[in-house]
Amino acid sequence: MNVRNPQLVDAVWQHGRTMSEADPAEWRQDACGAWIRRGHFENEMSEFGWKMEKVSPGGPETPENLRPYHVGNSYDLANSRPHCSTTADRSDVPAEKYARPPRNRGA
Repeated sequence: MNVRNPQLVDAVWQHGRTMSEADPAEWRQDACGAWIRRGHFENEMSEFGWKMEKVSPGGPETPENLRPYHVGNSYDLANSRPHCSTTADRSDVPAEKYARPPRNRGA
């Protein structure tokens, strides 16, 4: 994976889901709903670390074929769907409230 290309990393970051309660320049959610933090790219020790995953078998490493995923999640190319081990943690948070600060939980 060509992770040394900052333009590619920025373009893939844009595919993350923005949430109204968080600054989209710093926070996004992956396809599993897990929180990821922009500055934690490739940080496997971070609760909010993220990586780029291909979403098309054999496809090129381009923004159209890559998506941001929490380091604990992945994309299952064989079945064309996300594999979610980590999601946002909203336990003990009323439906009308936001979890502040963002937090995740493992499956």
